[in-house]
Amino acid sequence: MKRMMLLAAMAWMPAHATDRPWVRADPGGVELPEIRREFRGAWVATVANIDWPSRKDLSPAQQREEAVAMLDALKRAGLNAVIFQARPACDAVYRSSIEPWSEFLTGESGKGPVPEYDPLAFWIEETHARGMELHVWVNPFRARHIKAEKPDAPSHISRTRPDLVRKYDGYLWLDPGEGEAQDHAMRVIMDLVMRYDIDGLHIDDYFYPYPKAGEAFPDDASFAKYKRAPGSTLSREDWRRSNIDRFVERMYRDIKASKPHVKVGISPFGIWRPEHPPGVKGMDAYDKLHADARKWLREGWLDYVAPQLYWKIDAPQQPYGPLLDWWIGENVKGRAVWPGNFTSRLLPEAKSGWEAGEIAAQVEETRKREGAGGNIHFSAKAITGNAAGVAELLTKGVYAEAALVPSMAWIDAKGPASPTVRVSGDAEVWVEFEPGSAEPARVWVVAVRSGSESGGRWTVRIAPGGERRVRATSVPGAIDAAAVWAVDRVGNMSEPAIWTR
Repeated sequence: MKRMMLLAAMAWMPAHATDRPWVRADPGGVELPEIRREFRGAWVATVANIDWPSRKDLSPAQQREEAVAMLDALKRAGLNAVIFQARPACDAVYRSSIEPWSEFLTGESGKGPVPEYDPLAFWIEETHARGMELHVWVNPFRARHIKAEKPDAPSHISRTRPDLVRKYDGYLWLDPGEGEAQDHAMRVIMDLVMRYDIDGLHIDDYFYPYPKAGEAFPDDASFAKYKRAPGSTLSREDWRRSNIDRFVERMYRDIKASKPHVKVGISPFGIWRPEHPPGVKGMDAYDKLHADARKWLREGWLDYVAPQLYWKIDAPQQPYGPLLDWWIGENVKGRAVWPGNFTSRLLPEAKSGWEAGEIAAQVEETRKREGAGGNIHFSAKAITGNAAGVAELLTKGVYAEAALVPSMAWIDAKGPASPTVRVSGDAEVWVEFEPGSAEPARVWVVAVRSGSESGGRWTVRIAPGGERRVRATSVPGAIDAAAVWAVDRVGNMSEPAIWTR
């Protein structure tokens, strides 16, 4: 679909001119393309070397090579965002003065890469260089993963503050009922927010741990401490939920007070409670994980929710469409809803019987709903490895057209200044642009229209904010119009600058 926008160039120049003027938008009669808005993310899991790095013994150079290859593959597949796991278990896949280097990065807790570099800074730089967003993914309460093999470093929270840590089902967990445990997790989160140029801060579905039959989470001491305080009337289950509620509200408030543009996202288990909507069966995340994700959404303590809808569209007890409709219906604050999809079910080792068409169909199912604006795929290696042909299918199908990450008007609705644009070159034709103010663009949207002899079609590209030109064609005179929008870090677009021949 296209929309009429009464905008045109201020000047005309011959097709082969090499020194053309810069122009801005002006009333006229150019019909511009509709720019698709859609979040297309992938989780990059570092825990247990699920996605990156693929092994604990890779050199820094090999780690960077893997990262670049993954990002190139994600970009080719049409994705525009990465959810990068920087803190899998009270450890760091980045340079931190608070927590030790992760074993999953170097093979040993507390041992940094040699020669030293900052993996998170590298991922941010390379992601932004491709015009994509990077959201940092943090596990707030998991303190040791079952796949960890070496002892935790002396600086690990399990060694420095064992009174805040609980053993459960082979894992270690910070106890959410301990105020100092929440303080520690928030200190890490705010350190990441303040020191890195991230687009979002993301937490997933691990709050209280997934339950093990016959084993209770060992928080007797912290609950007894709560009960001794005056006015403490909550049951243990309600108290646990209140601990998580308090943490989520605090996280959103503190991030917004420091860097309002950083998007806060949460990816809860896909079912809030069984029978919501009617007929849905499955684990009760409200009761078992003590995660009242509906409350967080209704209170607006997040900028986007990514419920993990990890079942097939026609799953009889977890149907994709009705579950997504339920989450959209609870979104009374008008936040973003970007469901998570279990794309890794396509991996050969999953032996699930899923086909790539299922994932494409889920994207299409999401698009049918006005209240949903994208999808996040778990996990990246399914796409970077083209499992069951999914990357090829996405590239040629639902993600064939470039998309801009949706804007978030509740954060900021003011667009940046309009840029200037010109078209230059003879053997190769380039669209060149400059910002309209000192504020740098996060990305540029560049649309180029082929001449009427070629059908008059628009091609839309998303260019990184650091770029100042995009190659349009190698055929002189083959384009007759170009439009460029500046886009800020919240997704607001400027008025377009337009060139016409």
